[in-house]
Amino acid sequence: MSEQMHVDEFLTALLAICHPLEAFDMPLLDAHGATLARDVHAGDRLVMREGTRVRSTQIGLAASIGLDHLSVRPHPRVVILSAGPDLVEPGKRLADNEEFETNSWILTTGVREADGVGYRVHSIPDNEEELKAVMEDQLVRADLVVVSGERGDDSFDLITRALSTLGEITTADIAIENSGRHNFGLIGPDRTPVVTLPGDPISAYISLELFVRPMIRTMLGSESVHRPSVKAKLEKPIASTLGVRSYLRAVLSEDSKSVRALDFQEEMSTLAEANALISVPESVTELSAGDEVIVVVLRRRYF
Repeated sequence: MSEQMHVDEFLTALLAICHPLEAFDMPLLDAHGATLARDVHAGDRLVMREGTRVRSTQIGLAASIGLDHLSVRPHPRVVILSAGPDLVEPGKRLADNEEFETNSWILTTGVREADGVGYRVHSIPDNEEELKAVMEDQLVRADLVVVSGERGDDSFDLITRALSTLGEITTADIAIENSGRHNFGLIGPDRTPVVTLPGDPISAYISLELFVRPMIRTMLGSESVHRPSVKAKLEKPIASTLGVRSYLRAVLSEDSKSVRALDFQEEMSTLAEANALISVPESVTELSAGDEVIVVVLRRRYF
């Protein structure tokens, strides 16, 4: 039985099962790239705030006030499992009805871009007991488990059954175009958060940006959980499906004043080309050139 959820409801439910990881003191060089777990003072003056990512300038500042350690939260360890009986590793030959496995690659590297530590586990078993065993083995190194599975075959139901034997799982139908069902919950003896994503690589990537990235940033205790968003004017008309929210791959102008939806939204190439996502509300089916839209910024410029 699945619950109907809007995007914001689903994200709220996911963040409710995530908590900042336990902090510990690390030597300055090891703390580089981590997130400050508490404020840092020089005498009575606040010089670094909790939630700040530790960059070279923070390391230099800490050294200048005599600190050789900083209290930080570690990078969350995220295990990525990808399911599908017809998926083949890149570099191998394809047989009939097979396709190259894509999701684990894009999800693992996306986790790293969110400052998580990604562990890639490909071609998980299509047997429920074997799948359960793989998941149990991976829990020892996971702060978060992310599973992607095809919605057109039995993979999703198989994953749901296996997860349900390991903990408390909720299945949700999310009102996002081309997305479908997701699972989320807590599994294993340590009640490790888990979320399942669609099998389609484009949909999986959008779910990574909307849902998994905020989970990782919450575990980091980061001051910036969500991607930044801006308002920009459309360079050309766009269309969307009534009743679902659409996220269109797009190119945001350098001054962030205008945005252009890419052609051929069904193609993977749009993921590589896009530097933003246009968010189209559930109640909107058409927008004209010049209309103002909300744009999720993925990166500011190409380099």
